[in-house]
Amino acid sequence: MNPAKIPWTLRYRLGATAASTARRILVEATHRHCRVEFQGPVRLGPGFHLEIPDQGSLIVGPGVDFRRGFVCEISGDGVVTIGAGSIFTSHALLQCSTSITVGRRCVFGQSLMLVDGAHRFRDPEAHVLDQGYDYRPLTIGDGVVVMSKCTVAADIGAGTVVGAHSLVTRPLPPGCLAAGTPAEPREFFSPTAESRAS
Repeated sequence: MNPAKIPWTLRYRLGATAASTARRILVEATHRHCRVEFQGPVRLGPGFHLEIPDQGSLIVGPGVDFRRGFVCEISGDGVVTIGAGSIFTSHALLQCSTSITVGRRCVFGQSLMLVDGAHRFRDPEAHVLDQGYDYRPLTIGDGVVVMSKCTVAADIGAGTVVGAHSLVTRPLPPGCLAAGTPAEPREFFSPTAESRAS
């Protein structure tokens, strides 16, 4: 090894691994009242924060990479499941009261929000905070890629790519490129994917 690279290796390889291990130990030690399950090696980067005040669950498959700024808030009996090999690059917020299921080998760009509910707001006589919420379980299929600065509040089919700055409020079929506000399929990756969506 190049001697000049030793300080970098100590900080960014060995130091990052040690810090991730310490974060995992702290998370597991402070969430004994609920279910937190890491099913193999994972990386918990700086800013990893888990808030489960009640009986909720977080189940994480092996090889998941939470690089930086991952925040997960699980209310009540909510369940968040993240499939093996998925990557959250930078600053993700997950808010769950029912269930959020992320498939295997998904990739999420920076500034992401995954949410299984929304504020009610249609009563002009009541403040939005007093109107309650509408919830629906959220499922992200295997191999989905969500680019940067996206909000996802509806299901995404396996293999779909969601373009940057998109708002997913309606289910997206598998195997397509989707973008926009609200996000809509723009292109299908195969004729069979397009026929399945129609």
